This record gives sequence, C-alpha cells and structure tokens, in this order.
Amino acid sequence: MSGRGRGASGEPAVVGTPTAASRTVFAAAHVVADPFADTTPEGPAAIDWDATLAFRHHLWSHGLGVAEAMDTAQRGMGLDWSSAAELIRRSAAEAVATGGRIACGVGTDQLTAAEVSLVDIRAAYEEQLSLVEGAGAHAIIMASRHLAATATGPEPYVEIYGHLLRQAAAPVILHWLGPMFDPALQGYWGSPDLDLATETFLQIIAGHPAKVDGVKVSLLDADREVQLRRRLPECVRCYTGDDFHYPELIAGDAHGFSDALLGIFDPLAPLAAEAVRLLDGGDTAGFRKLLDPTVALSRHLFQEPTRYYKTGVVLLAWLAGHQSHFTMVGGLQSVRSLPHLKRAYELADDLDLFPDPELAAARMRRLASVYGGTE
Repeated sequence: MSGRGRGASGEPAVVGTPTAASRTVFAAAHVVADPFADTTPEGPAAIDWDATLAFRHHLWSHGLGVAEAMDTAQRGMGLDWSSAAELIRRSAAEAVATGGRIACGVGTDQLTAAEVSLVDIRAAYEEQLSLVEGAGAHAIIMASRHLAATATGPEPYVEIYGHLLRQAAAPVILHWLGPMFDPALQGYWGSPDLDLATETFLQIIAGHPAKVDGVKVSLLDADREVQLRRRLPECVRCYTGDDFHYPELIAGDAHGFSDALLGIFDPLAPLAAEAVRLLDGGDTAGFRKLLDPTVALSRHLFQEPTRYYKTGVVLLAWLAGHQSHFTMVGGLQSVRSLPHLKRAYELADDLDLFPDPELAAARMRRLASVYGGTE
C-alpha cells in the first residue's frame, strides 16, 4: 500500500491548528502495519503507508510535531532500517508539503554483523544523519545498541558524538533512552552509574552547545531530569521523555521547564494539544487539571516490561478509528495480555479519548472474542 496521507475527506490533510507557543511538543508516532502482508516477525516490516501517513497528519492537525522513526515506531523491535529509511523519506516529504514539524531518529541499526568496530558505528550514524538531513528533517541522534556493546568507557561516546555534532548541518536532539525502554542500552555514556553517565553526557553537550537543539531524556526519573535540565546551556532545550511525570515536568518550576517528546502523546494528541494551549495562555492550573488525569493511562501502558508500551499505543489507535485493525509489525500485538488491553481501553474511555465510543466498545468486544471471551 502506498500514497500520500489523507484526511477524512480523502483530500490531503493540512495543518489546521497553530503549534504551541510556550513549549516545543513532539509526539513520537507509531507505524501502522499492513495486516495482509505475507511476512514473519523476522521478515521486513510491512507498512500500510496510507494509514501511517494519515496518522502523522492527525498529529500535525492538532499542532503537534512528529518525532519519526523512534522507539514508538518500533525501531529495533520490528521496524528494520530499510523500512525506517522509507518512513523517514515519506514522512519528511509530507511535513514539507503541509508545514508540519518533524524530527527523525538517527541510529546504527543498518549494522547486522555480530561484532562491529567504532569506525563502523560512526559510519552508520553518518549514513543515517545524511539521509535525515537530506530529507529536510531535523535529526534526533538516538542511542546505539552497537555503541553500548562496543564502548568500554566514556571516551568512544565523546569521540563519536563529537564527530557527529561537528558534521551536523543543523542543531540536533540527543536522545538518552534508558534500559527500561531497551535493556541493551544499560551503561550508556560509558557507565552504569547514572551520575557518571550524566557527566559524560553534559561534557559532550558543553563541547558543542551550538549544535545541540535539545536533549530528550527517557529515564522515568523526574528528579534526575530536573537536575540535568538546570545544568544545560541556556540555548539547549530539555525534552521530557518521561511518560510517568510529564505534566509536572512540562509545567516546570521557578527555574525552568521541559519541552516534550513523548510516546504517550501519540494516543493523547488532541487532549495534550489542548492542555499545552492552556499553558500558552498562562493557565498552568488548567493545564494540570486536563493532563494530570492522563497519567494513570500512561503508567498502565508503560508498565514493565516498559518496552512493550507500543502495543497499548496501537490498540488505542485502532479503538479510536485511526486504523482498521490491531496488527503490529513483528507481531507485537501479542505481547500484552487481554486483561492489560482491557484496562487500557477502560482508562482511555474514562478520559473520553475515543471520537466514537460505540465503535471503540464494539472493537474491544471483538478483540475479547478472539481470545475466547464473551465481552
């Protein structure tokens, strides 16, 4: 399946809502699988491009930016590099055509050998950075499983990231993804001690502040994020990736605030956009009143094993009518239990997230029947 993203009328979707003024907000977007493709979990990802791009237009229509080809898109968990590269090219072209904001993940997942060198890792990063910038998108330098497995201390991180920042044509976002999202990233920045890792991270940023738009912190530790953001250069944003504490981190304190790049804003897009618009108007209490109740849903979706949160995200997209099926690349629709999925539906329904509640209820009953249930 191929083609440009379409709105409900079948016409190309356009950005209809202004972006937030007080915060920079990205939703990390999921991909829609092609349910009729004859493939396997080990095979190339089969994408329904029409539905995938239409969902990006949905996010843009609410004034949110799209964080593309990231963890939420199953990068490294079903989405192979060939498919990710095509996703970046297609989504970036849609963003250019509609004026939507987009930033895309740059990694090293095209490397397939069991053992790779630091030279190989640097070249892989360079290849992906060139593709993203060539497509007209901002780059998000993602954490590399290969670098985590190969580096024996902080020096390789300082060297490789410094090289990439010098080479980047425009300021990039650096992404610190914790091991709760990807166990292969344990000890990133050269140490399992988070205090030491933070010092290396800050050293890299301090060496190239003009080339760092911001940092995305996905450690699910609000206190650590606040401490880090207070030490960033004034020109460097902190994008929260904390799907447990995002309302308080985005609202901020007397010393500053976090912008946002969140997987939970995929299902929460309309509500999140409205909350941030309240914040734009100075209504912090209204922002918290609208967004705080969503945390229970987010904590449920991101419960351990946290990396399987994508299943709940795609479930909610199906229940909300953004796609016609509950199938995921790599077969990940099977990694969460029926009770977990039913609770996700209940929490989302309590938040009035479904445009058509009757459709959502009917689809949830249909899913339960597949498991052998009656409702």
